[in-house]
Amino acid sequence: MFSVTVRDHVMVAHSFRGEVFGPAQALHGATFVVDATFRRPELDADNIVVDIGLATTALGSALEDLRYRNLDEVEAFGGENTTTEFLARVIADRLAAAIHGGELGEGAKAIATIAVELHESHVARAGYERAL
Repeated sequence: MFSVTVRDHVMVAHSFRGEVFGPAQALHGATFVVDATFRRPELDADNIVVDIGLATTALGSALEDLRYRNLDEVEAFGGENTTTEFLARVIADRLAAAIHGGELGEGAKAIATIAVELHESHVARAGYERAL
């Protein structure tokens, strides 16, 4: 399986509901380094997985409405705990929609999976992988 990974970052604020979250129940900030990996079994006619420039732009677009936001106030999240894992799925789904919409080029439609990892710190990260 061939892969290409692009990276961006996003700064957010949020809080969690539930005793399992301890002090993170209070409003706090997070800066996530976001990696998006695109995988496919064969390279396209140009010997690439995906155009890196288009993939980078698509990742930035997927993050744009999250930047500098209090995620507790984002209506689309409807009171969900916006955990790192949850956000990884949101971003992966947005990238999948961009691929299906042709934003990453026609050849990108042969991508088999997208994996998104959000690095919370130098010691912790979480992710989500989905098929297309």
